[in-house]
Amino acid sequence: MTKLTRSLITAAFSATLMLAQGPGGQGPGDHPPDPQRMTERRVNFLTRSLNLTDAQKSQATTIFTNAATAAQSVHTNMQTARQSLRDAVKKNDAAAIDQASQTIGNLTGQLTSIESKANAAFYAILTPDQQTKFDSGIRRGFGPRMGRQGGRFHQGRGNTNQ
Repeated sequence: MTKLTRSLITAAFSATLMLAQGPGGQGPGDHPPDPQRMTERRVNFLTRSLNLTDAQKSQATTIFTNAATAAQSVHTNMQTARQSLRDAVKKNDAAAIDQASQTIGNLTGQLTSIESKANAAFYAILTPDQQTKFDSGIRRGFGPRMGRQGGRFHQGRGNTNQ
């Protein structure tokens, strides 16, 4: 099997998985919640879990709102790149598959950076006791998912202590 053939099979398999997920990694027909609601839910969860003060809650809301705002255009570009990849697969266009895949990789890196910077800013406002609690257990539900899902947060999905 040639290197090109293996690459095309891998790309086709990946595209099939992405098509099954629909936009944004959601199920077909699902729409992601709006960023304001996601930020509110996230901060409420962190407030309950870490007993955040009102000042910390306000700071966390600002941090995660700014991150969500910064990520919006990247998410839009990601949807476009995923559509380009789907189209390239249907046309069996190896060059376009490579280009779309590279674009998706770059955008995933941007999302990871945005989320990681928000995580760092949030972690910096925690007391040492809250940091210990966050490190010891809360990350299982809400923490950086390095190497998965473009750094996005997914409450209650799997172990994130890696």
